[in-house]
Amino acid sequence: MPSALFTPVEIAGKTFENRIVVAPMCQYAANDGVASDWHTTHLGMLANSGAGLVIVEATHVERRGRITHGCLGLYSDANEAALARVVAHCHAIGAAKIGVQLAHAGRKASSQRPWDGGKALRPDEDPWPTIAPSAIPFGDNWHVPAEMDEAEMERVIAAFAQAAARAVRIGFDTIELHAAHGYLIHSFLSAVSNQRGDSYGGSRENRMRFPVAVAQAVRAAVPAGLPLGARITGDDWLDGGIAVEEAIVFARALKDLGYDYVDVSSGGLTAAARNPTGLGYNVPLAEAVRQATGLVTRAVGLIVDPHQAESIVAEGKADQVALARAMLDDPHWPWHAARELGGEVSRPPQYLRAGPHFWAGAVTKHGT
Repeated sequence: MPSALFTPVEIAGKTFENRIVVAPMCQYAANDGVASDWHTTHLGMLANSGAGLVIVEATHVERRGRITHGCLGLYSDANEAALARVVAHCHAIGAAKIGVQLAHAGRKASSQRPWDGGKALRPDEDPWPTIAPSAIPFGDNWHVPAEMDEAEMERVIAAFAQAAARAVRIGFDTIELHAAHGYLIHSFLSAVSNQRGDSYGGSRENRMRFPVAVAQAVRAAVPAGLPLGARITGDDWLDGGIAVEEAIVFARALKDLGYDYVDVSSGGLTAAARNPTGLGYNVPLAEAVRQATGLVTRAVGLIVDPHQAESIVAEGKADQVALARAMLDDPHWPWHAARELGGEVSRPPQYLRAGPHFWAGAVTKHGT
């Protein structure tokens, strides 16, 4: 039987050569949102990893929407020009399609890089004001965000639409809206972080109002035929927070707007939230969303082994699998998975001599 993981998948008329996706991973290497040489090297490497799709890290739609001083942005001409050079490089030298994740950090913005502590920026670290649905900090000793009014919401909606238009001009193969991990859109969706008393808080319908408006504006900026999706949360892992039933409702709303896929993640809403630690812990959430909505669905979260990934796709639990740290650990993970599962991946001609058909060492090293 051919490997399910290495069969093509079509999304919005665009064909991806396999079901492996490199998940967006913040690199904290930008300068005022501008991509650097690090991004060219990092993403260029992953463009030849054998994955069908590489998603650029969370790319923020306004300067104060960045998580850290080092996070990517798409809010200025300089941001756009630099990222366009990186994407053109990846397309020129690699086989993978390249996507982008548009984001706004909300109350989790103005943070230190992880290796500097990952806490809220101190007064001597050039912090900036943060915004959220309610004036509730992310955790102890975090900045108290300003509660957004309707004028602020309209401004952020416009920023998402403008960033989406920039992403289209750059030539990304897919565009993704970040609506998970406790960032701005997710914080509106969850009753834990959204405690407003107006038409943007309270009921599920009200809490979805701003996220749906953002999604609609992005959809209007992205032409048909360019796959558009969203990373959503399947569970907050908190009492009173989002569970998979609410994720399904939001995914259906996205489908009604014309979104083509969802990537189901979880957690990250508060500093106290803790995700499960079992392999593939989000897979049941992705499966539930896929079955209920019929959307192309991606699973992410502690997917580390080729046979694990194969079973997720072969058993219909998700249409794609996204790997993050597993790809940092082994940037040629898809090459090795193809060898184990009997699949094929595109390799640059410069690397063909390391393939199993040309290098006897592959048999010695990998036992195949």
